[in-house]
Parts: sequence; structure tokens; C-alpha cells
Amino acid sequence: MARGLGRAGATVVLNGRDTERLEGAAQSLAAHGVAARKAAFDVTNKSEIVRGVEEVEEAVGPIDILVNNAGINRRGAFEDIEESMWHEVLDTNLTSAFLVAQQVGRRMIGRRRGKIINICSLMSELGRATTAPYAASKGGLKMLTRAMATEWAGHNIQANGIGPGYFITDLTRVLADNKEFDAWIRGRTPAARWGDPEELVGAAVFLASRASDFVNGQIIYVDGGVLASL
Repeated sequence: MARGLGRAGATVVLNGRDTERLEGAAQSLAAHGVAARKAAFDVTNKSEIVRGVEEVEEAVGPIDILVNNAGINRRGAFEDIEESMWHEVLDTNLTSAFLVAQQVGRRMIGRRRGKIINICSLMSELGRATTAPYAASKGGLKMLTRAMATEWAGHNIQANGIGPGYFITDLTRVLADNKEFDAWIRGRTPAARWGDPEELVGAAVFLASRASDFVNGQIIYVDGGVLASL
């Protein structure tokens, strides 16, 4: 998505906690012709967010497009999930979006413009065994997106979400390598395959552009047809 937005003309600023991985991501984008700045701070830490957002706006200019994409998953039987695991997932997937959007949104309100894109999930709508914290966080993110839209639409701010289906990423590689699970995904998805992250670019560019100025509080599911089928 960063590569796609950069190619569409956006100035890209990457965020992450791990400076080495952040540098690697920036180099990867550079290899594809997209120059990216880096902003290292923890999106679950309010004081770091305040500092990070201020530094980005001082160095680059107003943040016109915010993509809340931090996410983790921790699997376990519902009855065995530790409270610490619950808070880790909710803080990373949901509270971070609240905290970052609050800081950036205040500035967008003053400028009377802005695009916020929250990366939701199929599990914003559906549950699956062993993923209770993740499903709760993504369901909450869907409603947080709608709350943002409801409160900020009058300030010419559009807040929408993208709900990916099953895509092969670093997070899901272990699932794709499991022959039984891979077969289940292909059988459950009408397109009969996993998604390629490149296929999220169109939705991201649309929601970041003037083309979506009257689109607000919506979740675009890019899922190969999963939610359309039984």
C-alpha cells in the first residue's frame, strides 16, 4: 500500500518500532522508485505518538492521509487466553488506531481536510476459533472507523476501512505453508486463492484520493468473495 500510494503521488512516511526493519522497508520502497521517510515510534504509547506526529509534520508537512495498519495476532483457545495476551492484541490493533487518529485528527480538523484509512479484516465481520482477541480488535476497529466518520465528516475528513481477506504476508505465511489450512482457504474463497498484497493498492488509492470525498464510514472488503458466500 505504501508503494502504491507513493506511485500515486503521495509523500510516504513509514512508521515502526524496529528501526532496522523500518530501514529495510524504506530500502525496499526505494528499490521500487518510491522515496520514503521513516518515523520510529510505538503506536501504543501516547507520549511517543505525540512526539512522532509533531516531528513528522515539522519535517514533511501536514499529514493528509493516515493509514492505521499496525496489527498482530495471538492464537489460543478462548478459555485459555491470558489477560496479558488480550491487552497486547487490543492495544496494538485497536487502541493504537484510536490514539494515532486522535493526534492526527485534531490537526486535520484545523485544516478541514484529511483521509483516514483503518486496516480492518474479514474478522471485523466473522469469527474463527482461537482468534478471539484479534476478532474483537478488528470488530472494534470497524466501529471506531464509523465513529470517526460520524464525528469528523463535518470537518471534511473521510474515515474508511479496508478489510483484507486471506493474503499471504509475513503474518500469515505459517498458515499458507500448512497444506490443510491452505486447502481450506482455497475452498472457502470463491476466487479459490490467497490474495496478493498488491491487490490492496486500488482500494487504498481510492480511499486516499478525491474520488472518495463523499465516501465515509465504509469498509471495503478485498476478500475474493468470502463475505458474499456461504
